[in-house]
Amino acid sequence: MEDDGRADRRGKPYFLLCSVVSILSAGLLFYSQTAAFAWDEGFHLLAAQLVKAGKRPYLDFVFSQTPLNAYWNAGWMWVFGESWRTAHAIAALLTGAAVMLTADFLFACFPVPRWRLGAALAVALAVGMNVVIVEFGTIAQAYGLCLFLIVAAFRLSVLAVHRKGLLLAGSAGCLAGAAAASSLLTASVAPVLVLWMLFYNRAGSRRAKLAAFLAGVAIPFLPLLRLFAMGPRQVFFGVIEYNLFHRELQWETATSHNVDVMLSWIDCSHALLLGLLAAAGLLFIAFRSEWDRRQRAEFYLCGWLALALGIHISTAHPTFQRYYLLLVPFLGILASAGLYWMAVRLYAPDRPLLPVLALTVLLSLGLAKTLYEDRDDYAWRDIEEIARKVDRVTPPHSLLLADEHVYFLTRRLPPSGMELKDSHKLEFSGDLAERLHVVSGTELDRRIKAGVFETIESCDEDQRTDELGLTRRYAQKATVSDCMVFWDRIPLSTGAVAPSGK
Repeated sequence: MEDDGRADRRGKPYFLLCSVVSILSAGLLFYSQTAAFAWDEGFHLLAAQLVKAGKRPYLDFVFSQTPLNAYWNAGWMWVFGESWRTAHAIAALLTGAAVMLTADFLFACFPVPRWRLGAALAVALAVGMNVVIVEFGTIAQAYGLCLFLIVAAFRLSVLAVHRKGLLLAGSAGCLAGAAAASSLLTASVAPVLVLWMLFYNRAGSRRAKLAAFLAGVAIPFLPLLRLFAMGPRQVFFGVIEYNLFHRELQWETATSHNVDVMLSWIDCSHALLLGLLAAAGLLFIAFRSEWDRRQRAEFYLCGWLALALGIHISTAHPTFQRYYLLLVPFLGILASAGLYWMAVRLYAPDRPLLPVLALTVLLSLGLAKTLYEDRDDYAWRDIEEIARKVDRVTPPHSLLLADEHVYFLTRRLPPSGMELKDSHKLEFSGDLAERLHVVSGTELDRRIKAGVFETIESCDEDQRTDELGLTRRYAQKATVSDCMVFWDRIPLSTGAVAPSGK
């Protein structure tokens, strides 16, 4: 993406870098098809499936995100069919592309020529082998897409300050806007980029570039604006109100949870290593390097992006460790500078091979340890087994209550209000509930006890199952992958019969 004559991309060093990134991308792709799984991605896949079926986010079903990722996944479903494997493969490839863009930046721009390959390899490994990147950059949620978009926006912004034209500034804004239109976790990227561009601009009109950037940001939000024009109350609730006021409902320990998450880097070898090296790199650039203003500014931009993303993500209630993966590319660039400084001080200034190998060993051990410890976690094969059971025991067109994954795999459209399981904690009623497509927990319990659903699939704890009296309301039950499936509803007028396990 960047070609300013500062590095030769035609030689063996660049071929080696591309080979390493290709291996990392192949590993991400393999993991995406075998073990990658997150419970929350079921809702995202179901939303994409609903969009493909002609449903509109917010207007036809409750949706608590910005919608671009749902449209993105739906588009790929049109091409390759409704499979989680497609969404995973695209996410893994985009994550690999983000790794390449990050590594290529250092190969082109690292101020020490003999360390360009070493720095590029170091950041490729630090990003491509990061535990959270591997586990969550390969699933159907927006992480992989957002990683690619924000790194690409960063690369274009760095170029735009040196060019008179407006295309680069507008494209940078469009990519940053697309990231925010896919996940509001990246909303802080666009303001940081445009302020940095205005401050460091060296060619062309600042005002014109600002206008081009803002126009670019607006383009990915056009679908959302169209939906807002058709249903302002529903869109405002899904994008703003739900995330500000309702995410932590029935989560009494959300604040303490956030504190635990923000301190969890201490117990994570990858986060600790990346953070320490990034801090060392930032200190080196600020106080010990003799790099010129332009070179330092580009690295400072990485620091500002990481800081803004970190603060913004930390304000989410609740927040989660996986959200912080969006910082990794920018911290990785700073960490490469930190690795260089440590190697120069402790080893040799012109021999990057051994420090990069040492980093590779540490990252490999940390990744292998985490993946081994998580080997027994849920995977898509478990959910597929549950879905097959549900499909066998549920007659066509009958009402099914299930997790989002099961609706997606069985290709059964959920009843209105059942598209997002978390929305049941909202105690809305009447016209508002119908308008927002929300079924409260109280109303859902009433429907279950009234025998509305022909089949119920639940991975909730046994206590919840007992509270609803499911074993008295259904004649058949089965345990599949630690989840329960109830079917063969007992008519309310007959006596309760203990269900048989099958």
